Amino acid sequence: MATHAVLNPHPSHPGNNARDPKRALVLLTACCGVFVSFASILIYTFGVFLKPLAANFGWSRAQVSLAFTFTALTVAICSPFIGRLLDRYPARRIVIPCTAIYGLAFGSLAFLTPHLWHLLLVFVILGMVGNGTTQLGYARVVSAWFDQSRGRALAAVMAGSGAGSMVFPPLAQALISAYGWRAAYAALGGLILLLGIPLAATFLYEPESLRTATIERNAQLAREPIFRSIATFPFLGIVSALLLFSFATNGLNTHWAALLTDRGFPPVQAATVLSVAGCAALVSKLSTGYLLDRFFAGRAAAALVTLCAAGFLLVIYCRTTPAAFAGAILVGVGMGAESDAVPYLLTRYFGLQ
Repeated sequence: MATHAVLNPHPSHPGNNARDPKRALVLLTACCGVFVSFASILIYTFGVFLKPLAANFGWSRAQVSLAFTFTALTVAICSPFIGRLLDRYPARRIVIPCTAIYGLAFGSLAFLTPHLWHLLLVFVILGMVGNGTTQLGYARVVSAWFDQSRGRALAAVMAGSGAGSMVFPPLAQALISAYGWRAAYAALGGLILLLGIPLAATFLYEPESLRTATIERNAQLAREPIFRSIATFPFLGIVSALLLFSFATNGLNTHWAALLTDRGFPPVQAATVLSVAGCAALVSKLSTGYLLDRFFAGRAAAALVTLCAAGFLLVIYCRTTPAAFAGAILVGVGMGAESDAVPYLLTRYFGLQ
């Protein structure tokens, strides 16, 4: 009973019933930010660029995919520090620099040299700032503006990521086919800067109540170590599930396009399969928010991730076109659910800290 109360509270909050247009602008800013974020562009287009890079420089796929491993490990190392900064400072002070570095670094891949260390170095830089561009950078601000409808608001934010995962694989493939992979990297890097920075600089502001709470929270954080929250079953359970889920989905996203073309799929069709997965993730992000607000959140998330596991079985063992698209839909459902459920569960169990 106590756990259910934590997951489904009904506290009063000044932003719950306020008809403040700032809320809509904050939500729009967050949606656009995650649309071009690390989780949207880099993860979903990596597999599209894998073969062109390997063919151009004579690298093996293992060497190219090592860059993804480096960036994933760097994200894991740097995320706690980014989270600490987001606890202590307004989100825009973290999101804007991270987005600027991310966009410039991604665009700089247009000037990639034949040295593997150059690729690895750029991806380490991308990993250092990556989570500052994702929902991690926006979730606390959005959560502060939306309380009782928090699940749906976070789902709307993640819909930006879902839209990006649907749009960018075929867009990247089209740019590569028409202009080459260097021009594709440059164009996508410019788009990150264009959509990610101006809106955040203008509209990504926290409500006054959260600014006041930040001062009180910083004093509290100085007295209470974070390990009191980390050393709990809910936190360890969430992190363990996320770790296993990330191993599976990151490995698939890295090689998905190459896996399909190896099985005889044309590159455009392989990109379409990735786009279908992104479309399923988008639908899942939107519907998961409703499910999290309506039902016991942990069980709803577990059911959706189970569908993702079924999708992996289709990807691994089935080689027909219908099976490829069916697997993409089920995997996309799970990826959309994960990105909504994690910030929702963390804020419900531990508050906005």
